[in-house]
Amino acid sequence: MSFTFTELKTAIQDYTENSETTFVNNLSIFIKNAEQRIFETVQLEFFRKNVTTNLTASNRFIAMPDDYLASYSLSVTTSGSKNFLLMKDVNFIEDYNPNSSTTGVPEYYAAFTSSDFILAPTPDSGYQVELHYFYRPTSLTAGADSGTTWLSTNAPFAMLYGSLIEAYTFMKGEADIIQNYDQKFMQAIARLKDLGEAKQTGDAYYNGLLRRPKS
Repeated sequence: MSFTFTELKTAIQDYTENSETTFVNNLSIFIKNAEQRIFETVQLEFFRKNVTTNLTASNRFIAMPDDYLASYSLSVTTSGSKNFLLMKDVNFIEDYNPNSSTTGVPEYYAAFTSSDFILAPTPDSGYQVELHYFYRPTSLTAGADSGTTWLSTNAPFAMLYGSLIEAYTFMKGEADIIQNYDQKFMQAIARLKDLGEAKQTGDAYYNGLLRRPKS
């Protein structure tokens, strides 16, 4: 089983028995919110990316990719050798390098804002860096009506029940129905996790990937 964009929109209307104009106009929002719920609950190894860029000397900030969700690792290349940075809290960075004019080869990094990392010490040269990260795939709603995504093909029930939670919340539906769909959504998420979860609080180079025990 899988869903195209049109098929999922039709399924939501069939389950809710609702074709009211305002409801239909919000179907894309229900689906995008379901996708967001999935990515906040499970981080799958299938959604990994690597990007390289160069630092700017005396600039301790580096922009995150637009589709960035979480880090696996960040490395700096010096003299042909790749050195992995330790991920820390912003407070650690500020305490370690209180004077941003103190420069050197970066050893630590932290998420400073929703769009920038902060490094310590401040880079003294335009080193090449490589970020290995968990990314947000393009939404099903961004494609054609006949289009599919990895989630709509491989996690159709998570997409469906996540969307129904959003739909019934919009409709101010009965709590027991929402609870039932929430339970079904979590069951679908558990199956997704069995495919391979890569969620962690730090980065993978130093902390390793989360390993689920075999049954």
